[in-house]
Amino acid sequence: MDSNSSRAKRTSLQPLRAAGRQRVEELLEAASDLMAERGYEATTMAEIAARAGAKIGSLYRFFPNKEAVADALVQRHIAVLEEEYAALSKCAATLSPAALADVLIELLVTLYPRVKSLSALMEARTDRMEIRDRARGHAIAGIAAALRVCAPRLDEALAKDIAAVVLNTMKVLRGMITKDAPTTPGAPDELRRMHRIYLAERLTPFRNI
Repeated sequence: MDSNSSRAKRTSLQPLRAAGRQRVEELLEAASDLMAERGYEATTMAEIAARAGAKIGSLYRFFPNKEAVADALVQRHIAVLEEEYAALSKCAATLSPAALADVLIELLVTLYPRVKSLSALMEARTDRMEIRDRARGHAIAGIAAALRVCAPRLDEALAKDIAAVVLNTMKVLRGMITKDAPTTPGAPDELRRMHRIYLAERLTPFRNI
């Protein structure tokens, strides 16, 4: 039985031994692959264990339910994004809106091997809304921070609105490249062009130039 319906807020076990840490890595990698392929809702604990080549008891030993697995993945994805957004914010002031647009739209494509299940978790329909909201909120906040470095006079609320549009554009491009979204050979370049025009129009009035 998949424990997705469990409401209990039990914590994951943090292994102390190297073998245990390795097993957790394998389980989370399997979970990330499955959620990227099938979505959060369709992925079961039994499938995660099977993909990792582990017994179901081993999975439950470390993660009491699927929500705990999702929590662990979100924490890992956020750590990756924090590193990337920090680096981006350092250079955003030197980038034109069009150049920043190019960097941002490619970010999910570049990071995909490390955050495979991020999009699936951001779209998850789960009783524990904080899983989805935390993933979305952190992504939007990081993008908005970079936008405000590039355009310092941009209002925080507007920056978040623009960041939400940027995030969805990033997800569409990744879907086009991985063939998960309807596309044609030239469509990704057209999306990139549209994204540059959009950010240039929205950010230029708020830049200190």
